[in-house]
Amino acid sequence: MELAISEALFALYPESQEGYLTQRRAAMVNQTSLAVKAREIEIGLMIYMGKGEDKNGGRNKDSILADALEALIGAYFLDRGYLKSKGMILKLFKVEMESMHAPPLDFKSMLQEYAQRNTDQIPTYKVAEEKGTAHARIFMVRVSLAGFQAAKGAGTSKKVAEQNAAHAFLEKNKLSSDEMLRK
Repeated sequence: MELAISEALFALYPESQEGYLTQRRAAMVNQTSLAVKAREIEIGLMIYMGKGEDKNGGRNKDSILADALEALIGAYFLDRGYLKSKGMILKLFKVEMESMHAPPLDFKSMLQEYAQRNTDQIPTYKVAEEKGTAHARIFMVRVSLAGFQAAKGAGTSKKVAEQNAAHAFLEKNKLSSDEMLRK
């Protein structure tokens, strides 16, 4: 899926910076956006799952929907090959591919790219705290990078908490996301 979208973005926007295209692809191929696409085609109605998971809203969980969409695309790829799969993926993401609006920012990737360009370190993420019940967890993640002030972020998954921590880190250390996208 990432390859098909990367190729198409490069063809649509040949003058764009690599970092910008990477951000656009990351905005389309992540758990949240894949879950949105899965809802659009009503994959949740077709998933076979246990009664307990169904009762707990499994048919509407981002992680389950995104995994189901990836599995469906993977099965289609195995059955029909890359070119047919690419066509299906591009049809599914047509609006996002042609949209000139900026995608939601992937702050974790931005921080990683900044660290690789400007330091000899990589950001480290550590779960600082977990709260709530098993079905309603809140994670607090701390991100640090040598020479900078650490920051924390919270979220309903470790992934979301890491994104929020990276965003807080960039803000706290006055590393402008607009500036970083242009580099």
